Amino acid sequence: MSLPRIAVDAMGGDEGVRVMIEGAALARRRHDRFKFLLVGDEERIKSALDSHPNLRAASEILHAPDVVSGDERPTQALRRAKTTSMGMAINAVKAGDAGAAVSGGNTGALMAMAKLALRTMPGIDRPALSALLPTLGDTDLVMLDLGANTECDTRNLVQFAVMGAAYARIVTGHDAPRVRLLNIGSEETKGTGQLQDAASILKAAAQDLSIQFDGFIEADKLGRGDVDVVVTDGFSGNIALKAVEGTARFVADLLRRAFASSLRSKFGFLVSRPATELLKHHLDPNNHNGAVFLGLNGVVVKSHGSASALGVANAVAVTARLLEESLTERIAADLARLGAENLRTSPKAAE
Repeated sequence: MSLPRIAVDAMGGDEGVRVMIEGAALARRRHDRFKFLLVGDEERIKSALDSHPNLRAASEILHAPDVVSGDERPTQALRRAKTTSMGMAINAVKAGDAGAAVSGGNTGALMAMAKLALRTMPGIDRPALSALLPTLGDTDLVMLDLGANTECDTRNLVQFAVMGAAYARIVTGHDAPRVRLLNIGSEETKGTGQLQDAASILKAAAQDLSIQFDGFIEADKLGRGDVDVVVTDGFSGNIALKAVEGTARFVADLLRRAFASSLRSKFGFLVSRPATELLKHHLDPNNHNGAVFLGLNGVVVKSHGSASALGVANAVAVTARLLEESLTERIAADLARLGAENLRTSPKAAE
């Protein structure tokens, strides 16, 4: 079967072409059925491909004369969508020249371009930014929204749950993902009217949606591994994500200082090195790289700007898997099962 190719914004990310091409080459080894459209400065891409003949044989280069800067406003970037590597990668998806786009560039610009070019799917009011978080369980946690929508109503939260569950089935392998809403407490009476109404809708529709809806979850329990999808508004989600990332860095730095504090500590580090290496691997954001814009008519994946080649490879691998597993079609099918009648906003949520 011929699979759609992946458009890679080769100029995105802090280190640009070298890391993006190296990451794509690593991903190509894992998914050798895929082909790539490498978008950016043609000469620089050709030079980088000299070290990766396997990727070069599976790629076409699309020259883009401009690049979206990291501090560029989305409105400014939109005006240059037809000439920048980011905009041209997304437009390749719109035109059907690629099945998905990957970029490590400006998040706000990427979201604005993707939403304008691809539009939201029927039945989805707003796209959401979703990412994988490490847990103590056997699989990662799908969390959304992480910053695309600062304010969300009941409809948005329910739609996010449908999209997150479809994504979770692909990355976790669970046929009935465990879904919860992020809240300030686990009790049914806690939280806003929008949260309580969304919980009622998801509880009633859980069987039709093939999910296990377990109510609310507090932020301190995100990493336990007993939930597959956590749904929230983009404001709360972004704060929670930054707190998790900051805590991971804090733990890593604290361990580094502790092991360097004395000769005895250094000896203890040597003894415990296998465990610390496992911890380092588990907390390394490169191993969980690849945030997905869910709800668009096409797959768009955001790689972290500071990602290493391994991180980029993981983002591209996530993209490939979503195409292989037909994520967009799965979301559409689940929305159809939910039905518009289950998305009526109650007077309580509308206040």
